[in-house]
Amino acid sequence: MLSPITPTDADWDAFVEAHPDAHVLQTAAWGALKGAFGWSAGRVALADGGGRIVAGALVLYRALPLRLGTVAYVPRGPLVDWDDAAQLRALMDALDRAARRRRAALLKLEPPLPDTPASAERLAALGFRPSPQTVQPPRTIMIDITPDEDAILAAMKQKTRYNIRLSARKGVTVREATRADLPAFHALMGATGARNAFGVHTSDYYTKAFDLFVPAGRAALLMAAHEGDDLAAVMVFALGKTAWYFYGGSSDVKRNLMPTYALQWAAIRWARARGCAVYDMWGVPDADEATLEAHFAARNDGLWGVYRTKRGYGGQVVRTVGAWDRAYNPLLYAVYRRLVR
Repeated sequence: MLSPITPTDADWDAFVEAHPDAHVLQTAAWGALKGAFGWSAGRVALADGGGRIVAGALVLYRALPLRLGTVAYVPRGPLVDWDDAAQLRALMDALDRAARRRRAALLKLEPPLPDTPASAERLAALGFRPSPQTVQPPRTIMIDITPDEDAILAAMKQKTRYNIRLSARKGVTVREATRADLPAFHALMGATGARNAFGVHTSDYYTKAFDLFVPAGRAALLMAAHEGDDLAAVMVFALGKTAWYFYGGSSDVKRNLMPTYALQWAAIRWARARGCAVYDMWGVPDADEATLEAHFAARNDGLWGVYRTKRGYGGQVVRTVGAWDRAYNPLLYAVYRRLVR
């Protein structure tokens, strides 16, 4: 018999980290980060008779306009044994109760399931339908970092390998940055957003992410420099056997020194040192691999520009099943779908 419990942050994170589908977006710290910027966070957890958490989800809530309720959103979850029908049903019932208590018009899941007909059928049988809106990128490049460094480099495109080595020859160095480096990181993010015409988070957001994850050993801010000039930076996260490249920025100067290549290689090495087996490049255009390869050289819109770079590191293009919605208020949900489209 499974029972709902209210776990401590430490107990919750221990469950998340040990789960086969462990993801940093399900940690207590991620809930705290989003809670500081317009969301509120809650957790649904089910324990067995011995008090051990066996299934659960971090749920983020966002208010709809005009006090029309909320959207309940589970990023890269729930964490559950999808083959255990009783456990799955108990968790979905608990999620329904939690969402309804928050006056949710809909529950959105972005589960860690592969993009297969079986996954779609499973979600449809639970009362979900494909969402017109995804929050996290459903398609990404996953790099196996269990081989030795020479083998990882050999699996990369020749030009990527060359650029990594070029940056080292030209004297680019990479350091694990401290909190004092955050202003430089914010400036690099701002320069990148302006140059490539895409939005970036506020400096307060990146500072909060640093404070929540870096001291806990679940993230690192890596900075590439040359002769005293900070040229590029990445913030990379890790939990369990996976590391994720979430945020990165670079300067408009000395780009010919290829500092971003030095950084990604340093991030991969950092992840390997932590015991990670996979490095997730986090986000490429949502198109099949044949389409990606046919068009990446000619397109720069959306995520196409970053795909051109990310593909060079090798790895495998994979897709999760994407976002799925369960509507609690059909009228509000219809309005939501129209607005999103």
